[in-house]
Amino acid sequence: MYLITVFGNLLITLAISSDSHLHTPMYFFLANLSSVDICFTSTTNPKMLQNIQTQSKVITYDDCITEIYFFLLFAGMDDFLLAVMAYDRFVAICHPLHHTVIMNPCFCGLLVLVSWMMSALHSLLESLMVLWLSFYRQVEISHFFYEINQVVRFACSDTILNDIVMYFATVLLGGSPLAGIIYSYSKIVSSIVGISSAQGKYKAFSTCASHLSVVSLFYCTILGVYLSSAAPQSSHSGAVASVMYTVVTPMLNPFIYSLRNRDIKRALKRIVGIPVTEGPIVLGLKKGL
Repeated sequence: MYLITVFGNLLITLAISSDSHLHTPMYFFLANLSSVDICFTSTTNPKMLQNIQTQSKVITYDDCITEIYFFLLFAGMDDFLLAVMAYDRFVAICHPLHHTVIMNPCFCGLLVLVSWMMSALHSLLESLMVLWLSFYRQVEISHFFYEINQVVRFACSDTILNDIVMYFATVLLGGSPLAGIIYSYSKIVSSIVGISSAQGKYKAFSTCASHLSVVSLFYCTILGVYLSSAAPQSSHSGAVASVMYTVVTPMLNPFIYSLRNRDIKRALKRIVGIPVTEGPIVLGLKKGL
């Protein structure tokens, strides 16, 4: 599953970067999302595979803090990029005549840069606050990676400030992008309903179907993690739910975006050397026959 995730997202990134027809805001954000998914799954999966192979589940304190930092960094980037992609779809459907002007390359790059800065500051703050805590020399966590709420729970010093920061960050950095996605799609749905032709409705909805599927998969699995962690005796169920959004979701993203997207499939065929028909073939009879 890890190799499929890396290979699939790498193919999406290469297809978009190598095809000039895909140099649009939607595919620019998709290439960034695929790159972040590779980094996101590479934060936890290699260590988990090493633990399975060697049956050694020990990690140093420094490596634990490093894993927490990069996990929060790339998880935050996933969150922000999904919100940015929803905004791009909102502008494309609700304001199609101004889409090229609003979503210009400089603005798209600025959105990605701001997302990186906010994710980096958040992960740095959370990691530094874990460094202030005191732990016993040996701590056993019933998980396959070092999730920050699991680590803070085993601290032997006061964690009230850490809990406040985590809850505040969850509401601000997790709730704000989700609220933006919900607002964008509420406007998109109202615009699609106003389209008179059925073909126009289908075309508008098809441009959002893949992104909406990824958003639903990402947030539903994360919600499952926090609901299971709130329940008693939840270590096993929490780990299973975490597998869904750290392993399964990044693996499924390339399939969701490529199976129903003709532009992506055409670019992938060019990469592997399969001949691609550029336009429709019209059959007709010559005059006089």
